[in-house]
Amino acid sequence: MWQASTMPSHQPPEAKRFDAYMERMSRAVGHADRREPLRAYLSGLLLPGERKSVEPMAAKLDPLHVQARHQSLHHFVSQAPWPERDLLRVARDYALAAFERHAPVAAWVVDDTAIPKKGSHSVGVTHQYCGVLGKSANCQVAVTVSLVNAVLSVPGGFRLYLPKEWAQDRERRRAAGVPPEVEFQTKGTIALAEIDELLAEEVPLAPVVADAGYGASTEFRDALTERGLSYMVGILPDTSLWPPGEEPLPPNLWKGQGRPPKLLRRTDERRPVLARELAKGLPRQAWRKVRWREGTKGMMSSRFAALRVRVAHRDYERTQSREPEWFLVEWPTSDKEPSRYWLSSVPEEVALEDLVRLAMIRWRIERDFQELKDELGLDHYEGRGWRGFHHHGALCIAAYAFLAAERARLSPPAALAFLRPPRVPKDFRPRGSPAT
Repeated sequence: MWQASTMPSHQPPEAKRFDAYMERMSRAVGHADRREPLRAYLSGLLLPGERKSVEPMAAKLDPLHVQARHQSLHHFVSQAPWPERDLLRVARDYALAAFERHAPVAAWVVDDTAIPKKGSHSVGVTHQYCGVLGKSANCQVAVTVSLVNAVLSVPGGFRLYLPKEWAQDRERRRAAGVPPEVEFQTKGTIALAEIDELLAEEVPLAPVVADAGYGASTEFRDALTERGLSYMVGILPDTSLWPPGEEPLPPNLWKGQGRPPKLLRRTDERRPVLARELAKGLPRQAWRKVRWREGTKGMMSSRFAALRVRVAHRDYERTQSREPEWFLVEWPTSDKEPSRYWLSSVPEEVALEDLVRLAMIRWRIERDFQELKDELGLDHYEGRGWRGFHHHGALCIAAYAFLAAERARLSPPAALAFLRPPRVPKDFRPRGSPAT
């Protein structure tokens, strides 16, 4: 039977670090009897293998006692009442301690990741936009907040988006074990709750970066400002803006009767413009070529412009104009129109190159979740319940955090050769594997 005690007496440094990491993780899951399945589950995720669902991992870890190992891992991930948030916190802090030696946290990146599913019984599954497929499909969606710097990144928050039809269906909630306190929330509201947890845990502050799925919401941007956080968020081309130096008119003068006017005004001559039209009207000299990182095909570059604007969204219901902020636009020379738009509340003194690098830092998150799925099995979990979904996600992130910390020490990182599974019987075929 596979056990932690089978490690050789003379351990390489990375094995000792893994042991120390497991000790921290063990304290997060509570009861001592959870420590062995915790180590087994994380080892199963880190070991090579096409499937990282419970049964294939059980066969890889303990091929002579697959059923017993399967029961142990299944109970640990789907039923044991340990707090996944505590595990995520330990994993995040472990990775941060390693890669902050290279550079400070540069951004908190809000995103969501989709997991395609068949059927209708897995918690939260519905027909919705699935990013990995590029279209609407049957899937689950998790909202994430990741901590990113110029070298590495690690997810710090992970929670399932529960669609309204699920939140209002008592029978489905009961069957999937959705906690009573969980109600329908938009993805933006979930992201703000994760951000609040990071603030409460005093994670190093950084600008919040998000795509237009979050940034197009004025309420989301205002909520970040209320929390004292700056942002760099995508917006839609039809966002209304006041051009540089312009803002709504002050309230009308009081004529001595009725209540004094307090609301800002617009007129036919004094109106905001759409982001698209403002960008297209900029002179040629406003645009500059900016390079921001090395890609697989060489240095990545495009054409950008940045100017200070005020957001106009429903400001006729306000008594004061919004503060000026950065309006960043990308317009590749090969395109007929601008391709992407952002708003940012970072300081006015920031250079255009730094604005672009901050806007483009989201690519690391796409890489993270591709690896979390392809290598660590984030989308391989076959259970249907709320607890199991979040436990498996937290364990995948914990495995990824250890890899991220190792990469912060070595470039390229060494393989985790100290994890040596026993041989799997030739005739073993896990459920769901293709027929041969």
